[in-house]
Amino acid sequence: MKTIAELLPLAIGVALVGALTVFLLDRNATLGRWLLAGLLFAHGWVHMMFVFPKPEPANASSAVEWPFDFARSWLISGAGLDAALIRSLGIMLMVSVLLGFVFAAMSTVGILIPVGWWAGLLVASSAVSFLMLAVFASPAFLIGFAINIALIVFVFAAVWSPTAKIP
Repeated sequence: MKTIAELLPLAIGVALVGALTVFLLDRNATLGRWLLAGLLFAHGWVHMMFVFPKPEPANASSAVEWPFDFARSWLISGAGLDAALIRSLGIMLMVSVLLGFVFAAMSTVGILIPVGWWAGLLVASSAVSFLMLAVFASPAFLIGFAINIALIVFVFAAVWSPTAKIP
């Protein structure tokens, strides 16, 4: 429960930035498109934390469990699958999520990727991210799950689309 309480400030920040983004997109502000693109890129990039080394705590009492570890997968501990196989799966999922969200971000602002691909990229990237977060489950990933759900709802509720006229 401690991890969830520690995530509350981050969750509030993410929710506020998300609300600001929707507000700007609703008014068809160009800044809203760029903010959404930045958020999509950032959400994809966070998945890359699995390949970065665990940061050293400032002191022993501030040590927080590092959730971004391929070896913590329940497929290794619960199902007994080979750790190298699960690491390879994790890397494949991680790269897919990163590329999917980068392409979705580019589509959001109409750079190189057709805006017509936006919804498909966003839903597919969110689904793969959801799978990755489930395979390497940690309470710290609750925010990631919530972001993925919000993005899928955003698409299917047709709140906004980059095919809207750019001012």
